[in-house]
Amino acid sequence: MHLPDPLQQAIQEEAEKLEGASLAGASRQLTDAYQRGNYAHAVLNSPALRLAYLHVRVPATYAANLRVFREIRDRCPDVPVRSILDLGAGPGTSMWAASEIFPDVERFTLVERDNELLEIGRRMASAGSHPAVRSARWLREDICISDSFERHDLVILSYALGELNTAAARLVRTAWLSTSAFIAIIEPGTPRNFEGVLAARSALIESGAHIVAPCPHALPCPMAAASDWCHFSQRLERTSEHRRLKGGSLAYEDEKFSYLVAAKTPVPLPDARIVRHPLKHTGHVQFTLCSPQGLQRITIGKSKKSGYREARHADWGDVWRFDTVPRER
Repeated sequence: MHLPDPLQQAIQEEAEKLEGASLAGASRQLTDAYQRGNYAHAVLNSPALRLAYLHVRVPATYAANLRVFREIRDRCPDVPVRSILDLGAGPGTSMWAASEIFPDVERFTLVERDNELLEIGRRMASAGSHPAVRSARWLREDICISDSFERHDLVILSYALGELNTAAARLVRTAWLSTSAFIAIIEPGTPRNFEGVLAARSALIESGAHIVAPCPHALPCPMAAASDWCHFSQRLERTSEHRRLKGGSLAYEDEKFSYLVAAKTPVPLPDARIVRHPLKHTGHVQFTLCSPQGLQRITIGKSKKSGYREARHADWGDVWRFDTVPRER
């Protein structure tokens, strides 16, 4: 996965405004803050930090968002998504990803309290290839104190809950009341951030929401019961500037994220979801699955023919159908 050319070009144009800025130090500061759990847009108090964020965090956030939006499209292909509200939008990363997955979208509304990020996002959006990106409505507003928002088909909270604590529950409720079809919550794939996603899951179920993904059920989370955390990974390509700022030699990085998608109406759920890297051995594949029966570990042997072929191509985060192949312990 890599950034679309218009977005990459928009980032480069922002970089040219700060030619010579000390981005390496800003990148380290940003990474340290992020690893401590402080969200990037809360600490972007200098031009260098904001530009470092565009280079090192926008690609990762874009990749996670793209993966989640693709899940919505795949699970609910017949539900139109024509209006999208992004709460805590930063420079509009979620909008760019959503425009790739939902080409029929007609209206974006982005809410962000940081005026510098908002203006960067507005400038970058002018380079978008999708008309709804170029005509997006940008609102400077603190999502933590807003009582309501205009209703949209999809409401996004992407890397936005963070350290909000009690305010997070209020924000989730307000976001849920603002959607006519879906809500998507995306957070870093850490145990602490998963706790926030899990709390949002419980609150949404209590509010009558119907789970879409990743859970194949609305029962208590078996991973939480096992003192584990549910998260997934999306690989993205690094640019040379990305590698330089991160001090890495690999041409890619893996963004770990936790997420939840819920809907206003019931959605058919899969039998199970693969919640760990499949272990692919010679002649068999081993899965850890989340299902209504809890966490299950199954082995698919080569003798199962079509089921084995499907298992060889399955990946972490994919859904799984038990009728594909008889269960083997």
